[in-house]
Amino acid sequence: MKNIKISIIALCILFTACKKDFLDRQPLAQISPDAFFRTESDLKLYTNSFYTVIPSAEGIYNEAVDNVVKSDLGELITGNRTVPISGGGWTWTELRKINYFLENYDNIMPAEAGKKYAAVARFFRAYFYFDKVSRFGDVPWYSKTIAFEDEEALSKARTPRAQVMDSVLADLDFAIANADEGKNVERVTKWTALALKSRICLFEGTFRKYHPEFKLADAERFLRESVSASDQLMSTGPYSIYKSTPEKSYLDLFASKAAIDQEVILTRRFSNGLQVWHNLNYYTITASYGRPGLNKSLVNTYLMKDGSRFTDKPEFNKIQFYEEVQNRDPRLAQTIRTPSYTRIGNTKILVPEFNASTTGYQVIKYVTSEANDSFNKSDNDMPIFRMAEVLLNFAEAKAELGEATQPDIDKSIKLLRDRVAMPNLNIVAANANPDAYLAAQYQNVNGGNKGLILEIRRERRIELVMESLRWNDLMRWKEGHLNAEPYKGMYFPGLGKYDLDKNGTTDVEIYTGDKPTGPGIQFLKLGSEIILENNTSGGNVLVNPGTSKTFREDRDYLFPIPIQELQLNENLVQNPNWEGRN
Repeated sequence: MKNIKISIIALCILFTACKKDFLDRQPLAQISPDAFFRTESDLKLYTNSFYTVIPSAEGIYNEAVDNVVKSDLGELITGNRTVPISGGGWTWTELRKINYFLENYDNIMPAEAGKKYAAVARFFRAYFYFDKVSRFGDVPWYSKTIAFEDEEALSKARTPRAQVMDSVLADLDFAIANADEGKNVERVTKWTALALKSRICLFEGTFRKYHPEFKLADAERFLRESVSASDQLMSTGPYSIYKSTPEKSYLDLFASKAAIDQEVILTRRFSNGLQVWHNLNYYTITASYGRPGLNKSLVNTYLMKDGSRFTDKPEFNKIQFYEEVQNRDPRLAQTIRTPSYTRIGNTKILVPEFNASTTGYQVIKYVTSEANDSFNKSDNDMPIFRMAEVLLNFAEAKAELGEATQPDIDKSIKLLRDRVAMPNLNIVAANANPDAYLAAQYQNVNGGNKGLILEIRRERRIELVMESLRWNDLMRWKEGHLNAEPYKGMYFPGLGKYDLDKNGTTDVEIYTGDKPTGPGIQFLKLGSEIILENNTSGGNVLVNPGTSKTFREDRDYLFPIPIQELQLNENLVQNPNWEGRN
């Protein structure tokens, strides 16, 4: 044997179900497939265990990239990531569960009867490998379970990314062809598989296009696959964009207790009756959970209600809060507190609270009534896939291919803007006058379609904020530098009293020296409780200006492989420029 004497414990961590895997049953290695996979109910029960990989509510709303700024910036933003000893996302237990099922589900049951469950398994194998590839690049491809004594498989080198992604596409195509076609927000269906394919292929196509350093071919093929999957879902799927009124549609979609299946394709279910809750309300109103606030750079990108650009206004970064949020894209007032904001089920007008928001742009997306404000008491569903993302994927893939037409925009971006009564995106106008503000952010966009691509990215950032897609967007676009830009908030011209909603009363007072007194006023001490760019001369709020933020272009688009894995398997090679064995 080679000198990697893999301990039983380490082997269990890597390739077996040592932790409680499947409804507290026996480890998979001890389950006899002939004794277990005997009925359709058995197949359904087993595949239910795959859904544990779907993100938790916190894994969806707890976005902390350049969209949402928190008091703790985290190692992804500060650039302080190190090579972990173990873990770090390099875990394989879920894959073994999936492969075990695919090897055994049809031993007794007719293969045809089990196909829809095999489709679920292959959906989750594609989901699993997409997560691994987006984090690490090349990873070992395993389509079979691995025995303890199979040293060759355990010592396998990383499979080239191109080969892995071809296998992922094969899994997705099987899932699309064989999964149930009914609507079900809690189960994987044909439509869920199409949505995942739309997402994965857009990621892979744009990653290959904007990262020539990895020498990956076929970017165009993946973009076309994204277009095809998106178009199939758009033209034949049972989904559309939810609309009520322009002032409420967007907010209501996310505050709804039960997922609105007109638009939501797959959700994570929460329920007061089932005593399954999450922490969204508490997260947005308490100082102890990071004080999330929208970044000024995102607030700046919301268009004016007439479709013109806010950033074309003279000295737009010196416009105070009340004026800056007037006549904007209605999604802004449905994402953060703006003047006249009231909680669902209440009529009391509330202003942004700086003790709960680092930037002053206090988030309200997903926020429900005050009855859910206690710790871990929110019970509204959390969308995983929704039709809006599919429309955005379609438009972006078309634009990146250089094939987008106005009718393409009319059946994608226009539907999102119609929800909130915003003017449509016009391709000719966008390309004739690309937005300089966006161009300074997205530095790798060039060519005749530059203006269109920038506008689609604007739309994507606004529509999908707090849905935890932004990190992957920046990685695939090769725009990681945006995480290292200064994070800013509201503009204040200096010390003094401020009426945020112009109702005639002071809401905020910025002071130095002794703390003033007065009812209902947020007193913010300059230099500690609030920091402005130019100190007493005012400026935008700065968040953690003393915290260094870096993003290494030569390293940080991939995560490092843990040291333990490199020691256990001599054939693994570390990702470029990460400390550890290369």
